[in-house]
Amino acid sequence: MNILITGGAGFIGSAVIRYIIKYTSHNVLNLDKLTYAGNLGSLVDVSQNNRYQFLHGDVCDRELLDSTLKSFQPNIIMHLAAESHVDRSVDSPSEFIQSNIVGTYTILESALKFWESLSVGLKNKFRFHHISTDEVYGSLDEIGLFTESTPYDPSSPYSASKASSDHLVRAWHRTYGLPIIITNCSNNYGPYQFPEKLIPLVITNALKGLKLPIYGNGRQVRDWLYVDDHAAALYKVVMEGLIGETFNIGGHNEKTNLEVVQSICSILDRLRPLPQNNIISNYEDLIEFVKDRPGHDIRYAIDSSKLQKSLSWAPTETFDSGLSKTVKWYLENESWSKCIEDGSYQSHEKS
Repeated sequence: MNILITGGAGFIGSAVIRYIIKYTSHNVLNLDKLTYAGNLGSLVDVSQNNRYQFLHGDVCDRELLDSTLKSFQPNIIMHLAAESHVDRSVDSPSEFIQSNIVGTYTILESALKFWESLSVGLKNKFRFHHISTDEVYGSLDEIGLFTESTPYDPSSPYSASKASSDHLVRAWHRTYGLPIIITNCSNNYGPYQFPEKLIPLVITNALKGLKLPIYGNGRQVRDWLYVDDHAAALYKVVMEGLIGETFNIGGHNEKTNLEVVQSICSILDRLRPLPQNNIISNYEDLIEFVKDRPGHDIRYAIDSSKLQKSLSWAPTETFDSGLSKTVKWYLENESWSKCIEDGSYQSHEKS
């Protein structure tokens, strides 16, 4: 098959591409605008593979999308291109509206035109897979889980933009018949994650002896999903999931933000102990509680039983095993983080 992946230079998108190239025989076209979080360095392992190709482009560019679909003839579109950082959405929501809402509308229109031009056989095989987030559901109390039928209640400009894109995708299915599937995932973590997110930020700050900032009291709860488990789930859903369905993907790893940071510190104490003459004795001494961000949801937790029962998927990594792998990866790939810090990662060829 030919699989078009938008946002394939991002954290989750690159994991999906690495998975498909490694475990299948499909062809992949990666369409990415290469905004600040797009990093082709995350794809060095597959960049020379003859089944992979990269196209520098924007999902808001309708003319580019139409010509790309016509020439590449995808059997599947996996739409991951999105602005995804909550803090940035609070400071600059317009970029999120443009990319996540207008971008999704534009690729839906292009995909619909392409799908309508196909023969009956190819039409029946075509899939448009929209990858979204559990943040569209809002915040949970201390009990309960997000299910596929949980009403949407987004809190931030980011989650509101993703909720809007989810609604657009469903509307294009119900109104025009476009064969779609939607997935909503919990917090991802793992190798190659841009260091603005909690886990890589804590790791990189700790290695430099900088403060480890935690919002509020650190009691906010998130369900953590190892990115390679997510990539495997996304592939399984797009290949085996029923058209028009939504699937929640969770890691079954609820942790408070404080617990996450403390766990990272404990692993670093073991793998990269501080010098005996250091001012601080362990990494936890670097923790600093900072003013909470506006609209900070209290708890996310996903019920992924539908995916487990219908498609026999379950995460392979526990939080402890996945976090240990993640910390080790950052320790062994400090040059990757340094390229992010000095901006040299953006010098990769874009065409």
